Amino acid sequence: MKALIVQGGWEGHEPELMAAFCAEKLKSEGFTVDIADSLDAFDDADSLARYQLISPCWTMGTLSPDQSANLRAAIHAGVGLGGFHGGMGDAFRGDIDYEWMVGGHFVGHPYVGNYTIELKDPTHPITEGLPSSFDYHSEQYYMMMDPGVTVLADTVYHHEGRAITMPVIWIRTWGKGRVFYSALGHKYQEFIDAPAVAQMTINGLKWAAQNL
Repeated sequence: MKALIVQGGWEGHEPELMAAFCAEKLKSEGFTVDIADSLDAFDDADSLARYQLISPCWTMGTLSPDQSANLRAAIHAGVGLGGFHGGMGDAFRGDIDYEWMVGGHFVGHPYVGNYTIELKDPTHPITEGLPSSFDYHSEQYYMMMDPGVTVLADTVYHHEGRAITMPVIWIRTWGKGRVFYSALGHKYQEFIDAPAVAQMTINGLKWAAQNL
């Protein structure tokens, strides 16, 4: 199995640390991992097609029309797409076709603090064996969502007097490709402090690569 992690963008999400963490975990699962630090990695459509998994770890940033089309074509043809937090859910703002493929997009985090994650399907390979409910401390992402995704975990978001059920982890397909996204993982330390989140993230990347 071969994976490409493209890291960069806003440094507040520690893209280098996050990419290195995921690469190490995937390598321990038998993957060969390439890490790119430029969006030029999306320039060559033929190169992208050689991977089983592409993981953007690039908060904000801008893809050229050709780069966006190459990425979407690779996933549609069967390459997996997987990522987390702003590295995938707040990447390439305004690229509506990319956001549609991901299944949702970050719009804000008016609340930062403690909140509870609830698994919706504890039997799915991504979540199997993990706590069905656990507390988490981080930015709580408010997302705009595609109703066609399958939600694996959610949270209750209290905002402006309303309690809203907000998806946190979801999966979908895009053509022949699998897509995994988790809103969790703002900083590297969160993966250390919340091993269930780290495990779900790696499971999700493996699932997207059709290796789970």
